[in-house]
Amino acid sequence: MMGGVNLAEAIARMGPGIHKHKGFWAVDRAELNDNLAPASPSQTRQRPERSHWIFDSMPLTLQQLERHLFKAADILRGKMDASEFKEYIFGMLLLKRCSDVFEQRKAQVIAQEMAAGKSKADAEFSAELRRWYGQSFYVPHTSSWDFLVNEAHQDIGGHLNRALGGLESNNASLAEVLEHIDFSRKVGQSKIPDIKLRQLITHFSQHRLRNEDFEFPDLLGAAYEYLIGEFADSAGKKGGEFYTPRSVVRMMVRLIKPEQHHSIYDPCVGSGGMLIMAKEYIDEHGGDGTKADLCGQEANGTVWSIARMNMLLHGISSADLRNEDTLAEPQHVENGELMRFDRILANPPFSINWGTSDLDRNGESVWRPQFRAERYAYGEVPLGSKKADLMFLQHMVAVLRDGGQLATVLPHGVLFRGGEERTIRGGMIEHDLLEAVIGLPANLFYGTGIPACVLVMRKRKGQRSGKPPERQGKVLFINADREYFEGRAQNLLLPEHIEKIADTFDAFAEVPGFSAVVSNATLRENDYNLNIRRYADNAPPPEPHDVRAHLQGGVPKTEVQAKAALFNAQGLDPMALFLERDAAYLDFNHELSSRQAIKPAIEANPGLLAREQAVRDAFAAWWQAHSPRITALAGATSLVGLRHDLLQSFSEALEPVGLLSRFQVRGIVAGFWFDAKYEFMTLMARGAKGVVDAWRTSVLTTLDDEQHKGNPLDHKLVKCLMADFIQTLADLDARKTELDSQIKAATPDKRADEAEGDESDAAETGDDAPAVDEAQLKAWKQQLAALKKQIKAEQKGFVQRLNEAVDALDEAGAADLLLTVIQRDVAVILERYVAAQRQQVVLAFEGWWDKYRVTLTDVERARSASNALLQRFMEGLGYGR
Repeated sequence: MMGGVNLAEAIARMGPGIHKHKGFWAVDRAELNDNLAPASPSQTRQRPERSHWIFDSMPLTLQQLERHLFKAADILRGKMDASEFKEYIFGMLLLKRCSDVFEQRKAQVIAQEMAAGKSKADAEFSAELRRWYGQSFYVPHTSSWDFLVNEAHQDIGGHLNRALGGLESNNASLAEVLEHIDFSRKVGQSKIPDIKLRQLITHFSQHRLRNEDFEFPDLLGAAYEYLIGEFADSAGKKGGEFYTPRSVVRMMVRLIKPEQHHSIYDPCVGSGGMLIMAKEYIDEHGGDGTKADLCGQEANGTVWSIARMNMLLHGISSADLRNEDTLAEPQHVENGELMRFDRILANPPFSINWGTSDLDRNGESVWRPQFRAERYAYGEVPLGSKKADLMFLQHMVAVLRDGGQLATVLPHGVLFRGGEERTIRGGMIEHDLLEAVIGLPANLFYGTGIPACVLVMRKRKGQRSGKPPERQGKVLFINADREYFEGRAQNLLLPEHIEKIADTFDAFAEVPGFSAVVSNATLRENDYNLNIRRYADNAPPPEPHDVRAHLQGGVPKTEVQAKAALFNAQGLDPMALFLERDAAYLDFNHELSSRQAIKPAIEANPGLLAREQAVRDAFAAWWQAHSPRITALAGATSLVGLRHDLLQSFSEALEPVGLLSRFQVRGIVAGFWFDAKYEFMTLMARGAKGVVDAWRTSVLTTLDDEQHKGNPLDHKLVKCLMADFIQTLADLDARKTELDSQIKAATPDKRADEAEGDESDAAETGDDAPAVDEAQLKAWKQQLAALKKQIKAEQKGFVQRLNEAVDALDEAGAADLLLTVIQRDVAVILERYVAAQRQQVVLAFEGWWDKYRVTLTDVERARSASNALLQRFMEGLGYGR
């Protein structure tokens, strides 16, 4: 029952309000709301421009909010590009959020005042006083969302500008953050039309944005980060100005390991992603990231405001972000001195100008950066040159606290260019500041396809090196330019790549073909050249070719022995596919008569199957022992320790099997953690039933979204909870396809009748006769019609079945379902890694087949046969006699 009206009755009275979408039946929410409305006017609540209030009791999920924000962007898309309209979307989001939170606090104040004996009118008057809103935003009447909904019908841009201005002027934390957003400014030759702005207001009215409306507390911050990433992707090259791919940021944060008591600084803060990721790392390791001392500076005013909003929407009100050119005017100054920081993370703009070569009327440079001697003590590149990279690095070193650590992205050119840059590198190396040089893959960053590197540096402690004793006088080189997954537009660092880089750095280890430890003395001998391949060359060895094998056949035993580590890991004895040819060569066994026979033979190998099953058994045992830790999160307040425990125990369980490398094993858990993190947050906030409810909402959102291309049957909740339903639909669809094919094959092609001379041809061949008699064809058509009705009936009942299945779950049942779904998710990742390893074995044997199966003798024999055939043909034509 809802508002005195039964849901089923409301649906029944709707008629055309029920419509079909993506093969399933969906309900028009606006019409459903009207039919759910109470009959008595006194019971009716006002619903200005809201069509989704039937779902108010359901928490807003991350997928819902992401789609909601992306659709808001779609309203403006086309009128301007992403680099222009992002600030409008961010401004609307912040305005709606502040208004909703203010209204919540205002209602609490009114209730509190009335409980103290005041009349409702007096309580409402008191609730307008600013003193009640010290820990939250104060929203004046003309900035409230209700005012915009009810009053902003003309000059909507002006209304929105005044609303933002009122919000900013009444809240010190928003000072100068919103003033650059102008809804009335011209875009091209015209302003954004009122109809578009009204659509934005209507769109943002669909969801209330209070904390209790979210599936987990940091939902708004997570969705904001998603939107920043989407805008960066849409903006292309301009996206690199404010966004660093989050996989790169996660890796950098792992390297320097910030803690709650650290001061953390980003001199080129962009949208704030590095500071946000540092905050999340602190949270995951037992601290409170909102209490960390987060600081940053950004030259671009619009991007700076985006970063400020990012912090606020993540619940970080204390972040100290300044707006100015870092190279010229560092803003973090205290008592006339540069502030110092424990950790620094940065991705400065690549190769921008270092100042300007312009002179004033006295012939002196107009470029006069503050604290010049202190910050650029190792030297300067020529003024006006596009080589400011090492100037950014010097600034970071200068503001590091003694023993502090930094990680920064820089272009490869800084590693080996000569001149002043060589002098700067040499000074830093001689002071033992450089700890690691990490080469990254190409095409990771927006705006440039060139490969970049990460430098890790540690500040000296007085006259001593700040590095641990075992690292002093040394630099670790890591060549990770082959560690990536090729994405649609950008390459990606996967969790296994991050684990490999971070673990190698933590161990300061030499890994053949991946990393090398080089002394400062060697770097000095090499004129401070830091070219990564010079020290850690990861070029694959050349493909071996055995001349005798090419001439006479056979696979060299030496090549097979070189793959011994791969075969041992897979549990495969290569002699299961080979025969002894002689002391130095092998032949493929007789069962392998073609290249196509290799893969099935390997996949059926008992040793390989046993090793793969051992991995699955180890995973099953690990899951049995450690999965209760996941459901124990329900009602917990922190994820502290869980990631480490899962990572450590998973590694201990699967590494001894030997099939997967240590980095692959750890990458599986890291990837699973990244994918499931927000579900864990929902589990903590709302229990297992809350997670399942959020999944259900995602399925219904997919159905409701006309633009979403996803199939609701592909959702993991539906696959797990409604497997019988999916199978029934699959069986019906298979039978429908079969009947379609039978009817098509039995029906004459009418188009053939239009072709000239068709009738005579048909008379001669009998092709005009149907393959079956008319009675059978009619029966098939009747069966097909009935089948289509049955499929429609099944699809129409999908939502009802889903709701019944979810509603039937208690907390224990939901917890069991949650573990089943997560176990399947991890198993899918594991199987992907196992299949990839198996494919390496297949490729090795197929490579030997391609190289050596056809010998020179075979080629000569085939050539002789072809020559003989050609000779006979020519003789048949009368030539060559």
